[in-house]
Amino acid sequence: MRLVLAVLLGVIQGLTEFLPVSSSAHLILARAFFGWDAEQFGLAFDVACHVGTLLAVLVYFRADILAMLRAIPRIGTLAGPAPDRSAWMALLIVVGTVPAVVVGVAFGGVIEATLRRPEVTGVTLALVALAFFAVERYGAKRRTQDSLGVRDAILIGCAQAAALVPGVSRSGATIATAMALGMRRDESARFVFLLGVPAILGAAVKEGLPLVRNGLAPGEGPLFAAGMLSSAVVGYLAVRFFIRYVGRHSLAVFAWYRLALAAAVLAWWLTR
Repeated sequence: MRLVLAVLLGVIQGLTEFLPVSSSAHLILARAFFGWDAEQFGLAFDVACHVGTLLAVLVYFRADILAMLRAIPRIGTLAGPAPDRSAWMALLIVVGTVPAVVVGVAFGGVIEATLRRPEVTGVTLALVALAFFAVERYGAKRRTQDSLGVRDAILIGCAQAAALVPGVSRSGATIATAMALGMRRDESARFVFLLGVPAILGAAVKEGLPLVRNGLAPGEGPLFAAGMLSSAVVGYLAVRFFIRYVGRHSLAVFAWYRLALAAAVLAWWLTR
């Protein structure tokens, strides 16, 4: 039974890490509604889910990531008349990651201790849904990744930092911000998924260091494998689906889903 539950939680993590519906919200709500507690599986399971979603995005964007890694030595040439596109993108990813690092280091403990509650999740789910409607109505939706500048990366990075609050959603907040800056939906999605790589990697390393020192506890191996495999496979499929979907459709379906879930959460919280 624990193995089945581990697979289900891995599926939730893989699906909601990349769709703009908030993975933290769904894990909190799964715990509150059904008593599914990921923490009962220990640190290894948390690491496995993060490694799985990291593998998903690394595989899907392998060409972009390899190009940026190879271009890192050329970042110093960006001041020239024809800057290297991959080097410029690598610089923007670094710049966009800084706000989340600063907020995470300074306020991560406070956020974890005070805001991981269903009622907070219900409010943030609704607020970001309204932001989706706003950017769909007023966003220009013309710009591509090539038009991004340092200011854009900082603003999108600040949105990623705000996603440390449960229910906001890293992909949701960053895509909404990118669209508010005039970017196309599909171009926004590609950039914010790449921007999420350092954040997911950082979470995996932070949680994984104690695991490296202490090793897996008895019985954790199968749970680790189940969580990593399910989150990786479902995460890859979620990224592939979402990139294609937003190329042709609006974010309205995700906004309505978030509003419906927020209403259910707040109704449950008020009547429990």
